[in-house]
Amino acid sequence: MSEQQGHDGLSFRQSVDHMVDHAISLMDLKDGMGDALKACHSVLQVSFPVEIDGKAEMFTGWRAVHSDHRLPSKGGIRYAPQVDQDEVEALAALMTYKCAIVDVPFGGSKGGLEIDPRKYTQQQIEAITRRFARELINKGYLSPAKNVPAPDMGTGPKEMGWMTDTYRQLFPNDINYMGSVTGKPVEHGGVRGRNEATGRGVQYALREFFRHQDEVERTGMTGSLKDKAIIVQGLGNVGYHAAHFLQKEDQARIIAIIERDGAVVNPEGLDVAAVHNHIAVQGGVRGYPGGTFEAEGERILELDCDILIPAALEGVIHTDNAPNIKARLIAEAANGPVTFEADRILRERGVEIIPDAYCNAGGVIVSYFEWIRNLAHVRFGRLDKRFHEARGQHIVTAIEMATDTEVPEWVRNELCRGADEFDLVRSGLDDTMRLAFQDIMEKRRTHPEINDYRMAAYVIAIQKIARSYQDIGY
Repeated sequence: MSEQQGHDGLSFRQSVDHMVDHAISLMDLKDGMGDALKACHSVLQVSFPVEIDGKAEMFTGWRAVHSDHRLPSKGGIRYAPQVDQDEVEALAALMTYKCAIVDVPFGGSKGGLEIDPRKYTQQQIEAITRRFARELINKGYLSPAKNVPAPDMGTGPKEMGWMTDTYRQLFPNDINYMGSVTGKPVEHGGVRGRNEATGRGVQYALREFFRHQDEVERTGMTGSLKDKAIIVQGLGNVGYHAAHFLQKEDQARIIAIIERDGAVVNPEGLDVAAVHNHIAVQGGVRGYPGGTFEAEGERILELDCDILIPAALEGVIHTDNAPNIKARLIAEAANGPVTFEADRILRERGVEIIPDAYCNAGGVIVSYFEWIRNLAHVRFGRLDKRFHEARGQHIVTAIEMATDTEVPEWVRNELCRGADEFDLVRSGLDDTMRLAFQDIMEKRRTHPEINDYRMAAYVIAIQKIARSYQDIGY
């Protein structure tokens, strides 16, 4: 098994296991339960040829199931040149804990294909994706009942749509075929709000944090998200949506954006949408006219700011740069951006971290909603939207009759508008993120041996999973 070693000498999998071990050490678990919780139940490796430009090219992919204590097991599939089995197993474990933390009844799984998708045409990616999907389906690692993939780094709605269609072709009589994959295009069984869900979840996590001023004061900050200086590392799907919503809806200042080719900095605030468009055209942030370009992007992680949002790869904050991080709060939009040793350094320095296992759970939360929608075969809001519109109209009429005044148009419109699917998905995501953070906060407050959000989140997850294992006789 290949193990990518980070700055701290630990693989991603080892770093995750160390964090889990720390949480287990704070708990009273049945002998052997800790080892059972950490073990990855199964891993599939497949290698297959696809004809590219007239010749066969070999591709290797993995699908790991960390836990199937709840079915189906759930987790994204990433396309990246550095994917290996170690990374996929670590991400599958994180998915198990993540689902438990936010009360989504799935087991944890993850997949990856060792490929640089930028080097292939759309037609080639489709052929590769469909073949990969067939390999997973034939081995029982893709189905609406057992294992449900979703997008991750390097994949999106198109790839999920191709996988769903491949499953449908192999199982034409399965009426629940749409539930075999989530993150699909809306026109092909996807749910509105899924594409932005992980970034939106990061925003909701930060909003909930700032609702609790005693928690905010731990960081030395006060007030709301308004005008807070934020650095975002990685402006992919997650980083872009988190930064965009925080800027547009919460009036936060995005003072730096770090990408592959460097970073762009503007203390007065960057136009996130404009930077995103520039990257789409130019392939990076170099040359963006609205800020100063810094070629050594990693150094910008150490820039003074209120909030740092690492939203790209794992292990970007390590023992080399953790002592120099000046952010008061880190919101882990990526999986595993802070290594185990760096986490210890940051805690000792008083830097608060909203952990990945909670912070970036928005994707799986809305994937859960999409899966439910696919199995129910009806979109959210279809049965009761007009009912609530009519009830709103009755309320407006009653107010006008009782006061003998006309209700303002904007009030009438709001009261008489029934919630559509997008409204309900966003509401469900917001509620789930709020309740999960409140549980984490309460666990930390009531257990003196737990002094950070990450351990509080892991303890919550492990307690839920251990209880499930004990109940079913594992």
